Amino acid sequence: MIFKAVGETRPYPEHGLTHRQWAALPPQQVRLDDLVTVKRHLDLGSLLDEDSTFFGDLFPHVVGWQGDLYLEDGLHRALRAALQQRQVMHARVYQWEG
Repeated sequence: MIFKAVGETRPYPEHGLTHRQWAALPPQQVRLDDLVTVKRHLDLGSLLDEDSTFFGDLFPHVVGWQGDLYLEDGLHRALRAALQQRQVMHARVYQWEG
């Protein structure tokens, strides 16, 4: 299994972080098998597009909530890392305390 679990929605409340607030979080390594996805479906074009992060953050966004790490943004980057047989990737992690 690539991920800890595959979800369909965000189980945590809306955190309200802006792009600027996400960018202020330093990237850190996370294990792919510790992540729970919040999207079940992936656009194959996004996965295969080399410029897929051109207009967005270079690092996936992960929300830590109630002991789990939820991959909120960057599913295609995480899957690309898995296809390259990497077990970890760098992501911005927000620990939700709300």
